Amino acid sequence: MQNTAQATTGEKFAAGSNSISANRRTAGRALIIAASAGLVAMIIVQFLHVVGLSPVGFANWRPVLYAFVAWGVALGAGQVLANGERGERALFVLPAVLFTVAMVIFPTLFGLYIAFTDWNLSSFTGQRFNGFDNLVALFHDTSFWNALLNMVFYVLAVLVEYAIAFGLALLLNAEIRARKFFRVAFLLPFMLSPVAVSWMIGKSIMEYRFGPASVLARVLGWSSPSFFTSPWIARVSIEAMDAWVSIPFIMILLLAGLQALPKEVMEASRIDGANGWQQFWEMTFPLMLPVSVTAIILRIIFKLKLADIVINTTSGGPGGATDTVSSFIYREYRDRSNVGYGTMLAMFYLVLIIIFVTALLNLASRRIRRVT
Repeated sequence: MQNTAQATTGEKFAAGSNSISANRRTAGRALIIAASAGLVAMIIVQFLHVVGLSPVGFANWRPVLYAFVAWGVALGAGQVLANGERGERALFVLPAVLFTVAMVIFPTLFGLYIAFTDWNLSSFTGQRFNGFDNLVALFHDTSFWNALLNMVFYVLAVLVEYAIAFGLALLLNAEIRARKFFRVAFLLPFMLSPVAVSWMIGKSIMEYRFGPASVLARVLGWSSPSFFTSPWIARVSIEAMDAWVSIPFIMILLLAGLQALPKEVMEASRIDGANGWQQFWEMTFPLMLPVSVTAIILRIIFKLKLADIVINTTSGGPGGATDTVSSFIYREYRDRSNVGYGTMLAMFYLVLIIIFVTALLNLASRRIRRVT
């Protein structure tokens, strides 16, 4: 009966779709094509006017916004005319599509355009198209490549964070006293803002003269404790603060994965005589691999955006030793007001992130298939 009802419904939809006249289909498609062509034409005309290649154009981009709204209405009407009931169902998806185009695709394209301009807010010349000059300057910018090299250290540190988080997750998954208390206690750093952590720890606890960490270091024999003057010590200090905030995030994902493992398999391996290490390495770790990969990739994505702790604690010093790409781009905007070059840095970094994360996902998926 259910199959019959489904077949009847499908026949009704097919009949409704076939009942649309050819003239109506043509009119709907013509409306969509005309509206799309009009929107593209307005964007091209305004773009040529802004870069100074054409005298024809508008004073600002507001008419293009109105054209985009009109294009959205025409797209919906054209879908209904051309596809009937299927087009009406597509109207429910249309707002999300228009929102994505307006808030994601258009800003990305506009940012790509700004990346090829000489636009400094402190200059009186205003915005000027300069071709590939920003890209050439990027390849010769040693400070940017230094920040990118620092990101290698910060990203590799995710593996250490993962190992610590896995140990904590195993501990909290075991039958220990006050387990609920420790779960809440270990999650507390994750509830804090990185900006608050940078001031609370970097500017207070690790302060050179009166910070508790510096006082303790002097007691232990470090004559001149300074956590942010030596390049490697400063790098490790920044990583320690970021890890303290972020390890609970990895831990809670791994803990959820551990609690979802089949207990029967674990008990069977214990009965077969497997000790604790064998049970972890042969059973727990392979079964946790999908969760582990997800946690590591998410953490790497967050790590690639590391900026707030660096900006508030060291501003990239000493000598760029703690700089990240995000903090370097931020200073390019804030200190130098160089919007065009800063946007080129951001776009180039975005491309690197997409390539890196895509390669990482492919590698992880192959590894998971091989193990499982």
